[in-house]
Amino acid sequence: IPELFGSMVFNERTMEQYVPQEAMEVWRECLKQEKPLPLEAANDIADAMKNWALEHGATHFTHWFQPLTGVTAEKHEGFIKGIGGGRVIMDFSGKELVCGEPDASSFPSGGLRATFEARGYSAWDPTSFAFIKDGSLCIPTVFCSYGGEALDKKTPLLRSMEAVSREAVKILRLFGDEKVRRATPQIGAEQEYFLIRKEDYNKRLDLVLTGRTLFGSAPSKGQELEEHYFGVIRPIVSDFMKDLDTELWKLGIPAKTKHNEVAPCQHELAPIYDTTNVAIDHNLLTMEMMKKIADKHGLVCLQHEKPFEGVNGSGKHNNWSLSTKSENLLDPGDTPMENLQFM
Repeated sequence: IPELFGSMVFNERTMEQYVPQEAMEVWRECLKQEKPLPLEAANDIADAMKNWALEHGATHFTHWFQPLTGVTAEKHEGFIKGIGGGRVIMDFSGKELVCGEPDASSFPSGGLRATFEARGYSAWDPTSFAFIKDGSLCIPTVFCSYGGEALDKKTPLLRSMEAVSREAVKILRLFGDEKVRRATPQIGAEQEYFLIRKEDYNKRLDLVLTGRTLFGSAPSKGQELEEHYFGVIRPIVSDFMKDLDTELWKLGIPAKTKHNEVAPCQHELAPIYDTTNVAIDHNLLTMEMMKKIADKHGLVCLQHEKPFEGVNGSGKHNNWSLSTKSENLLDPGDTPMENLQFM
């Protein structure tokens, strides 16, 4: 498992094997100082990323972003570049890595723009590592308009993380800490979901169209189904969970726990916590992989927040913290009422 984990992710360990040392030092310093990445270093990283992706069977790349649709979005472009004479080479530049311009006309904008104002720009989020999915190199990005208005859910998140950090550092200065440069919010998102057989799902048009039942009898047991909570996992569900863990580990997602939840056919997966924007990227990937892998097992994964009236829904409990490099700022300690910094 340690070798499998992150095998499809261009993480820092992989970067050290493919990226020139000088470019690695520039990349680390830019992240530390929060400065733009020079084009020369971006070109070196992009070339290394392309070589690694080709070795793992990828033929395309995509800026993977989170528009206001509730799901992720992808526009795939091939690595091929024409060089004349009916020949091509495989190419990927630093400019293509750092910035993209997918058409944005049909994405919701919260009323910011008219539909015909199509320009939208995606920009690399270097704090969330690229990964390979379905034969494409996926680069986590933000998505903004020409004027900088957020057209996605990640841009406001990163801005809020920066605001929280800025205010937390101010408070730490009042307690005499002059060394801390930033405070990082972290999340562990527990994902609940339902699994039902595909043949049962296809009999219910309301489930197919809306992801939940709109009519029908209440279940004979609901919240009080104690024997299901943490109960023995059925073989078909266990096989699904094993395949899910394997695929998530390949993508560097630290899936940790799995169990039956309270409601009939309800289950839960919880990962190890991570930096908030990375954890959310992982959660969106987890939800996507749940649906894909369920289909291979003759199941359908329901993630609607309330698929069945009267019983638990597909909750997503967020366990969050705020920390510096050396300290959990939300740790109350042994005497919380005397811990003024915690208070």
